[in-house]
Amino acid sequence: MKKCRIFIIDDEPKILRFISANLKSLGYEPHIFQNGADALAKFDLLDPELILLDLMMPGLDGLAVLNRLRTFTNVPVIILTARGHATDKVQGLNMGADDYLTKPFSLEELFARVKAVLRRSAGRVENNYMTSEIKNGEVTVNLAQRRAWAGDRELRLTETEYNLFSLLMANAGKVLTHEQLLTDVWGSEYRDDVEYLRVAIARIRQKIKSVDIDGGFIVTYPGVGYMVPNMEGEKSHQ
Repeated sequence: MKKCRIFIIDDEPKILRFISANLKSLGYEPHIFQNGADALAKFDLLDPELILLDLMMPGLDGLAVLNRLRTFTNVPVIILTARGHATDKVQGLNMGADDYLTKPFSLEELFARVKAVLRRSAGRVENNYMTSEIKNGEVTVNLAQRRAWAGDRELRLTETEYNLFSLLMANAGKVLTHEQLLTDVWGSEYRDDVEYLRVAIARIRQKIKSVDIDGGFIVTYPGVGYMVPNMEGEKSHQ
């Protein structure tokens, strides 16, 4: 069985060795890097399925590495950092990180986050329709290919964003609560972390803005949840 390949990028050798040894004991295939440039250079060759990324590194810092990654890949990224401020967390999520873990953290918490992110990346989010494509107004989601379009422009969604958006599209016309969305997309352990949801919704809205002129394609119900309206007469299931 192919092992899941994980990049660990951190400038502290002890942390690299510690995380790597424990991931290996769980059956993963870790690759360690003390700087972002080396990891980026090896990306195409090794094709990781998950990246654990420290923020505070000399030279190319974690946010710069994340920014470069998001120009060519949607590989899941978990940020590991000593910065615990909410603004740092939101900044990382806004740039496309899938999760954020503040140092010091327990191995149990790290492994739980790794499993949760890999689960989301595998696309284990159910939808209510036995269909390969959902079309709603000018937006289309191909469930078989895990791709989405706004008009004739393909949306570059991360795995988490795709899972969230396809769930909303599959339930067009229904208000989905914060807790339901967080549980179905991120996992039950995230059901109270509304900040993850708000940031992901904001990123999706930004990406579909070309067909979301009035800002109403994803409707917010304050304190409740979100809904994609059913564009009457325009939505079809194929």
